Amino acid sequence: MPVTRVLLVDDDAAVREALGQTLELADFDALTAGSFVEAKDHIGPAFDGIIVSDIRMPGRDGFHLLDYARSQDPDLPVILLTGEGDIPMAVRAVSLGAFDFLEKPCSPADFTAVVARALKNRALVLENRRLKRELETGDPAARLIFGVSPLAERLRTRVRVAAGAGTEALVTGPPGSGISKVAEVIHLSSPRAKGPFEKRAAAGLDRGELQALWRRCAGGTLFLDGIGALSQDTQLALIDLLEQGGAVLIGGSSQDLAAVAESGQMSSDLYYRLEVCQVRIPALADRPEDIPVLFRHYVAQAAEQAGLMPPDVTEEVISGLMAQDWPGNARALMSAAMRFVLGLGDVSVPENSLGLTERLAQVERSLLIEALRKAEGQARLAAEALKLPRKTFYDKLAKYGLKPETYRG
Repeated sequence: MPVTRVLLVDDDAAVREALGQTLELADFDALTAGSFVEAKDHIGPAFDGIIVSDIRMPGRDGFHLLDYARSQDPDLPVILLTGEGDIPMAVRAVSLGAFDFLEKPCSPADFTAVVARALKNRALVLENRRLKRELETGDPAARLIFGVSPLAERLRTRVRVAAGAGTEALVTGPPGSGISKVAEVIHLSSPRAKGPFEKRAAAGLDRGELQALWRRCAGGTLFLDGIGALSQDTQLALIDLLEQGGAVLIGGSSQDLAAVAESGQMSSDLYYRLEVCQVRIPALADRPEDIPVLFRHYVAQAAEQAGLMPPDVTEEVISGLMAQDWPGNARALMSAAMRFVLGLGDVSVPENSLGLTERLAQVERSLLIEALRKAEGQARLAAEALKLPRKTFYDKLAKYGLKPETYRG
């Protein structure tokens, strides 16, 4: 979530009102106080915003506020407002740790520009702290599966359940969704995390190779991607190995394995062993709010690999990314991030490149997704919430390739 909160401290009510209105017009969340005492309770490491304060105030002034803020959180940005003739005083305050200063009266554009810069700084600090906390918890699902949507949180929960179960598991998802990565996170989250982890494409794997792999994975995990492509003989060998134990199997597939098993191409015994603990990765199109988080992560990753400074990911870039359906899912978004870092093309889609029909379709699709989320995948409740006849609702789901079960717990 973007950081938008601004604690505005000034003893002059007229100035507070004017600056507060300027902040609100710029879509910032203004929180006003008339003194240090009034502002004090909001200041601390957990405060998800910045401070703008006048220097000259009765009682405890802006210097005292700055000193207190730095004692509570050295990374909390404090912008000081100075009157005419106070510039040397403000310069000294910056040397003591103030983020910046502005001379009153200042133009709304100058004021909001400095505020926006401070908020961006605060957002980066808070995000880094969050990541550090997750790293310290030792929870691989939190550290390695990115996203802020309910579907992303549900995926992390399923990964933890699969890891704790210690049984065979099946990871499914659309092409490019990161099936092998999620399988590895299950391994890292399990009691077998220090054991071996082998990943191999199932297609072309014969009995002898499988047995050698299984022995190497003793005490760890074997991941077979595209498990529906195993030959019949190798499937029989795999079932025998599962009976013997010694390792845990995770299968991966972007196919409908139930249909593959029904057709006889996959052993029903093997399918039902895997199907007991299934982890489904949602498509990016079903969780567009995760696109900015993932893209920024991939940009940072690509910049580090290329030895380059990461370019600024503007709101225009994010808007363009979110206007796309990303049928290639995470893999396609990762490629776009690499191109963006290398300057090999614009990843965004300008709004005017979309016609009215396309824009309306995007809005309709997002409303359907939101209704399904709130109804936890219960189609009847979602249709009622949208005031749509049941048939019309299902026709629209089919039009956009949406399935109610995707949004069930």
